[in-house]
Amino acid sequence: MNPKKVALITGAAGGIGSATASALAEEGFLLSLIDTDAERLAQLNEEWQKHTQTLLLVGDLAEAPFLQHIVKTTVDTWGHIDVLINNAAWRTLESLRTMQLETWERTLKVCLTAPAFLTKWVAENMEQQGRSGVIVNVSSVMAHRPSGMGSAYIAAKGGLESLTQETATTYGRSGIRVVGIAPGLVETPLSRDYKNDEGNDISQKLIDEMTDFVPLGRGASPQEIAEVIRWVISDSAAYITGTTLPIDGGFHFNFNKYSIKKLQLPNEF
Repeated sequence: MNPKKVALITGAAGGIGSATASALAEEGFLLSLIDTDAERLAQLNEEWQKHTQTLLLVGDLAEAPFLQHIVKTTVDTWGHIDVLINNAAWRTLESLRTMQLETWERTLKVCLTAPAFLTKWVAENMEQQGRSGVIVNVSSVMAHRPSGMGSAYIAAKGGLESLTQETATTYGRSGIRVVGIAPGLVETPLSRDYKNDEGNDISQKLIDEMTDFVPLGRGASPQEIAEVIRWVISDSAAYITGTTLPIDGGFHFNFNKYSIKKLQLPNEF
């Protein structure tokens, strides 16, 4: 059995996923990396393989057989799993007024069902082998600050935070920690795909609006989120489980925009 630690990361070709893979590659983790984008995953893998060994798995997390394939292939390849990072996401921008059942179901499958059953099967393997481990669920501040434009995504992320609490309770006595993180504005491709009804890109306008609420005055880089994940799975965070940590520059607790604060107290903001 390989003595090195093994991490399984979904959505590994995206912003947070790839930054996390890079951070853990530097730590010497053996990596199982999952995404739908085979080309992007292969490109990024050239850098990861300078630091560690990798297993690339391309497929759709909405398909239950692929979820089982991920866990089985990872265990067959590396012998065990120490860390699972449920990072992958999928969503559309539409309210419940126009949402179709197909869209709703796919969002929940990728963002909630896949994390639930990957957790189930990874934790099962950890328990069978008598190994402790860490499962990280990537939620979003939108679970608590909804926009009205992503009903399925909001529901899935809210459910993921409840799932984090439930599974931390379920597996805690087996030495398995389950921790959520809830990023706010992060500079990833997912934050750059906003368009209006005419098809015009309005991403920067929305980013500027959201940044106006952030006490630190900027969005996060994917690397900053990855560093929190690196810490969460380390022994330094050994007494943290069941909670979801907001990583949002203070966005979730701030009441009004800084442009409004300046109107009210121009000499203080």
